[in-house]
Amino acid sequence: MTNEKRIKKAFEIKNWPEIKSSDSWNIFKVMAEFVEGYDTLAKIGPCVSVFGSARTQPGNPYYEMATEIGQKLAAAGLGVITGGGPGIMEAGNLGASQEKGASVGLNIELPFEQSANPYIDQDKLINFNFFFVRKVMFMKYAQGFIVLPGGFGTLDELFEALTLVQTQKTAKFPIILVGSSFWSGLIDWIQEVMLEKEANVSPEDMYLFKVVDTAEEAVNEIFEFYSKYSMSLNF
Repeated sequence: MTNEKRIKKAFEIKNWPEIKSSDSWNIFKVMAEFVEGYDTLAKIGPCVSVFGSARTQPGNPYYEMATEIGQKLAAAGLGVITGGGPGIMEAGNLGASQEKGASVGLNIELPFEQSANPYIDQDKLINFNFFFVRKVMFMKYAQGFIVLPGGFGTLDELFEALTLVQTQKTAKFPIILVGSSFWSGLIDWIQEVMLEKEANVSPEDMYLFKVVDTAEEAVNEIFEFYSKYSMSLNF
């Protein structure tokens, strides 16, 4: 069988009209998730989104650091938004709940590894089917982004935040990477390949984020940023 025939056979979908119709109805599911997200999060006030791996276990230094970050943010009157699952997300919500701060969970329905952690305020738990709707909520209702070590999802969220600030599609917010030993290889690649070799980013883009190694440094970067800039009330 030629490649041309293989391609034609692969795209012989008998129920194509039904699939297209289903796609159209999905618009209403997407709208419903946006409405629930906006209605819930608009009532919470200033928050910081905390990103990181769902696989990080209690006792891991980054888990403990995320808990401390949640505590410090909540003690300062800021809510904590996480992806609602285990690992770093759980730790951020745990810290916020220990200080009686707003503990928000934007949970995503997945076939594995993601169920809502028990430290989320029940009136601030939202379950999503669509990743892109969930990311909008992360970005729209956060006054800062603290990113701990994670996997593909964490990188997706990080670069979403960087892109929105770089392109001025959102107000400039602090983006803090926690763990220089984890992030140094990526940052070196951005500097040496994306910037210096290929010129795919600008020199000023390297100042869109800060790298720190402690919970105190991470939270202080948020406070320092807003000592220079007024907090944009985008909620």
